[in-house]
Amino acid sequence: MYQLHCFSQSGNSYKVAFLLCALQQPWEAKFVDFMSGITRTPQWRDDLNEMGEAPVLDDRAKRITQSGAILTYLAQKHGAFNGKTEDERLDVLRWLLFDNHKFTSYFATYRFMKSFAATAPDPAVMTWLKGRMDSAFSIVNQHLASREFLVGDQPTIADMSLSGYLFYPIEESGYDVAALYPHIGTWLQRLQQIPGWANPYEIMPGGVIAPKW
Repeated sequence: MYQLHCFSQSGNSYKVAFLLCALQQPWEAKFVDFMSGITRTPQWRDDLNEMGEAPVLDDRAKRITQSGAILTYLAQKHGAFNGKTEDERLDVLRWLLFDNHKFTSYFATYRFMKSFAATAPDPAVMTWLKGRMDSAFSIVNQHLASREFLVGDQPTIADMSLSGYLFYPIEESGYDVAALYPHIGTWLQRLQQIPGWANPYEIMPGGVIAPKW
């Protein structure tokens, strides 16, 4: 059985949980008390992930970190959600890199600062982040205007990666993605029809934390 070190607020963890459920693979969640600072401790970094981040996947003696690497590993191992051809698999990688660099990166930071940071966010920083978000989301919205999924005609780990933070309550970010970007909104509804899909707060430990700011 897989063990996924994760917590409910982590969209990066949810990407992996989503894939495990879609693959119909048994897995066990191991709670990471991120909000209390556990990932910043030397012991946690020595024992689980030197980068101080979740998710961490244990597959027996193999340990993998970083959501993109985990998604790729699982998709290749189980022969699903990784594209049907070499060209599609390369395109999946392209979108994973775009997601980690721009799409998730800016949005996840914006959401964290608004909902979970210890101090109120700097308006100037939030404005800058929103501009970067707007640009990245516009690219994906246009891409989805003429297709059902990001790559090919079936869902892949590219879809699971880019959608990872978008199934959380709007109140946590104050950014209504579905209203602002209708093609993304329709795409999210489509992804919810994948067998195994579930709300992140239902399948990962940690509970709901009310937004602070």
